[in-house]
Amino acid sequence: MDRRNFIKIAGMSSGYLYFANQYNSAKNILHNACKPNVILILADDLGYGDIGCYGQKKINTPNLDKFASEGMRFTNCYSGSPVCAPSRNCLMTGQHTGHTRIRHNSSSFNKERVPLESSDLTVAEVFKSAGYSTGLIGKWGLGEPDTSGIPNKKGFDYFFGYLNQNHAHFYYPEYLWRNEEKVFYPENNNKKRGTYSHDLIADEALEFVKRNRSNPFFLHLTFTIPHAELLVPEDSLDEYKNKFPENKPFPGEKDGYAAQETPHAAYAAMITRMDKDVGRLMKLVKDLGIDDHTLIFFTSDNGPSDAAGSDPDFFNSNGNLRGAKYNLYEGGIRVPMLVRYPKKIKPAVSDYPWAFWDYMPTMCNFLNVKPKSGLDGISVLPVLYGKNQKEHEYFYWEIKADKKNFNQAVRMGNWKAVRANPDKPVELYNLSNDEGETKDVSLKNPGIVKQIEEIMRNSHTESKHWPMFTKKNEE
Repeated sequence: MDRRNFIKIAGMSSGYLYFANQYNSAKNILHNACKPNVILILADDLGYGDIGCYGQKKINTPNLDKFASEGMRFTNCYSGSPVCAPSRNCLMTGQHTGHTRIRHNSSSFNKERVPLESSDLTVAEVFKSAGYSTGLIGKWGLGEPDTSGIPNKKGFDYFFGYLNQNHAHFYYPEYLWRNEEKVFYPENNNKKRGTYSHDLIADEALEFVKRNRSNPFFLHLTFTIPHAELLVPEDSLDEYKNKFPENKPFPGEKDGYAAQETPHAAYAAMITRMDKDVGRLMKLVKDLGIDDHTLIFFTSDNGPSDAAGSDPDFFNSNGNLRGAKYNLYEGGIRVPMLVRYPKKIKPAVSDYPWAFWDYMPTMCNFLNVKPKSGLDGISVLPVLYGKNQKEHEYFYWEIKADKKNFNQAVRMGNWKAVRANPDKPVELYNLSNDEGETKDVSLKNPGIVKQIEEIMRNSHTESKHWPMFTKKNEE
């Protein structure tokens, strides 16, 4: 072959390679464009009745109310647990607390925090394997520094926020984490309270969306509001500081937390500040032209708390439900759930019951990925799209705070049962006519109680950190 023909053939080959690369690049862009973005927003200790679309009268939440009017609002959605870490574990892994790695904020065996392990597949890992950019902005609580459970080892490309849930109780921290590095805020270290962590979290979430607007992304935005401590910048208090009677005012500290002298106003202002940031996020998604291509969830990790001056009774934070954070009555585990996806979800109110462990299989269905075996959840994607879906036979919760208490709860249809520990009798309520769980009907329904006791026995797998307690095994 002479030099001229060689150059001619080489030129044709390079031209072919150029156009082939351009074609493949365009094909990849088109393929990515067909993958909708997903945003999962999780509030912290926000009660079922704390936002307007669920009946709140004293706190302004116009952006979340608009969100609800444009999507599907669920009235029977349940958190994974009445406390933080296990609830988030259920949300991330698709298992209820009878099977999850983490079943309380710390081990009842040695009081240490238990991290997720490499074998615990998270929904973030599923998204990442499907070609998504993944980000966690806010509070994690499922792995301490240098453990197997940190976000960057559990499927998140990018992380900014708190690792430890106790650290996340404070809104003016000395530092936050960016991936595996600490970011320091010197003014907070000097007690000047210059950097409000919620604002940093909200801004980081917007930046993550901007950076990833051209490729499919999964953003898990985990606000710390309205968890204790009750602190908010003064500019947010103007709306409420003269509105409420402060029958529990206090200066300085409460329960070890700093707090404003007007806890009612602070609580309301915190929620409204979060609502405004949800509005900023929604506006950004629209301004970037990805609104129709983005599925967004909003919920809370458990029921409302009375810590650090919070007053759920004043705000009717659990609606007409009994109980709050830490217990397994409806007020501790039933949470707001809003879902918006203009392309597919029509505005509606649904009483379909589902729980956090359904999120993993729902997202697998959404991504057309086969879910991992052994999940407790089912996909609720058909419900989101206005179709019929078979309901769970039952829902199960357990929580063990110390060596002497092992609480369990089951919902089976409209029957709801709660038991203090395996040696105690089952309380039974009919949610169809007693949503507030005021009348124990266990003695009138022994057959139902027997079925539920069997579920309680079979739904628990032993854990060295949270073993089931009975009088017999304590002897």
